[in-house]
Amino acid sequence: MDILLEILAVVFGVIGLVGCVLPILPGPPISYVGMLILYLWGASPVKDITSLTMVIWLVLTIAVTVLDFVIPSYFTRITGGSKSASRASMVGMLIGIIFFPPIGMIIGAFIGAIVAETVIERKELKDSIKPAFGSFLGFLVGTGFKVIASSIMLYYIIKEII
Repeated sequence: MDILLEILAVVFGVIGLVGCVLPILPGPPISYVGMLILYLWGASPVKDITSLTMVIWLVLTIAVTVLDFVIPSYFTRITGGSKSASRASMVGMLIGIIFFPPIGMIIGAFIGAIVAETVIERKELKDSIKPAFGSFLGFLVGTGFKVIASSIMLYYIIKEII
């Protein structure tokens, strides 16, 4: 049973890492569940995962998850984009991941922002590129935060098992 729980924790950690780049899966929360499995039901005496560690990672998981929704919109806004560009970049990202995973979500977010700025906001194409790039950059920063958090949690999971 102990080995099964350890395998389950690692699977959650890996799925969480994959979930950082797939918008359908909430990466860091899934990774956190992997740590939680080891913390609550781990067979060996807990080495590095303490109650304080779990509280800190819960706060970080919530923060990274919230920031992932805020950062792309913020970057779009500070580069001159509109609300429609922020929303369209998210829609473009989801459409892109369906048809051309995983690169499609990056291209889709960029194209979505350009389309919203040119069609909905009636801006010139040259004026739409900067907010589209902001959306793309925001997506990369948000994804980067998630990947870092989930990678560290996976490290904790593996270190705990070994």
